Amino acid sequence: MENQERLTSTEARAGATPHVARYVLVISLVLLVVAFAALLMIWA
Repeated sequence: MENQERLTSTEARAGATPHVARYVLVISLVLLVVAFAALLMIWA
């Protein structure tokens, strides 16, 4: 086999670790709780 270059995980992902998914999940969870609370207020 030829020489294979080994990359660390940071090098392989180019050092980018955005936390966008975490924010989307938190915001959507909060909106869901608010929506259910509003429905509870309306229908109760």
